[in-house]
Amino acid sequence: MKSHSPSSHAATLRMVADASGVSTTTASRVINNAPHVRPEKRDAVLAAIARLGFVPNTIARALADGRSRTIGIVVQHFESPCYAWTLRGVEEALSKAGYGLVVASGHWDRREEERCVQSLRARRVDGIIVLTGTLDDRFLTELALELPVVATGRELRAPGLHSLHSNDFEGARAATRHLLQRGHRRIAHITGDPTHPDALEREQGYRAALQEAGVALDRALVVRGNYQEASGERAAEDLLRRGIEFSALFAANDQMATGAAQAFYRHGLRIPEDVSVVGFDDVLAAAHACPPRTTVNLSPAELGRRAAAAMLDLLAHRRPRAVAPEPELVVRLSTRFV
Repeated sequence: MKSHSPSSHAATLRMVADASGVSTTTASRVINNAPHVRPEKRDAVLAAIARLGFVPNTIARALADGRSRTIGIVVQHFESPCYAWTLRGVEEALSKAGYGLVVASGHWDRREEERCVQSLRARRVDGIIVLTGTLDDRFLTELALELPVVATGRELRAPGLHSLHSNDFEGARAATRHLLQRGHRRIAHITGDPTHPDALEREQGYRAALQEAGVALDRALVVRGNYQEASGERAAEDLLRRGIEFSALFAANDQMATGAAQAFYRHGLRIPEDVSVVGFDDVLAAAHACPPRTTVNLSPAELGRRAAAAMLDLLAHRRPRAVAPEPELVVRLSTRFV
């Protein structure tokens, strides 16, 4: 077996194969993360890659196998902490498999999302991951006839398409149950944009928990938001201006909970002494709020990793089995017993 040491010359596939005692075909399969390679051979190739500092020629590989080695990602807002963490998970998993990302933002506008998809197709991406959004199921089903598609935030089955649906309903029900178990009966709710499926599911979970507890729904306690901090602040101001009595608030995301907390502070209301607050998503700011906020964690980074794994399965003509992580209630210091 030939041995090579790092030098000023770039390492080649042949050098990696020789250093690991395998054929160039096997070395190439390991580099491309192909299945059905013996673990000991895969370990040997990976060790040789690290030792020689081998860097695959992405362009040459793309020309050789007819793939661009890029995956298109459609998000809704770059500034959203949840999308940032989901993208991080996607990038982490895809980069390990030798894929790059091309990311486009649809801004919760169906036509803009369709333009994003067409732009990504023009870049000849190998597949597209759609992170929630408003594209209709028929559009995604037809798109999947042309290239692999992974969609989050919905339940959809079609050839060439895999969906991961987070259980927003159960997460919202758990959040509301938490407040009910602490004795609250007048629980206000700031919803997300009603055009978003996840917002509707979170409101349904809130209503289901009230019904299970035998608490009648007071529609005056339900105020519309749009997932932005300012809308949470406006919603809380509206509740206070109308003199609506409530001892707790469940906001459909942490950004709106942060806005509501600003309004409570301005009116001299303390959390949780005067009003208990629960958010949703468990963004980093929730743990560092004052006091730290109880919220629902949907593990967005793990969702991203699982979406990427589903895409890699589709590209390898395997049936994806990835599912979205289950929601987890994270209890901190923003709620109290009454």
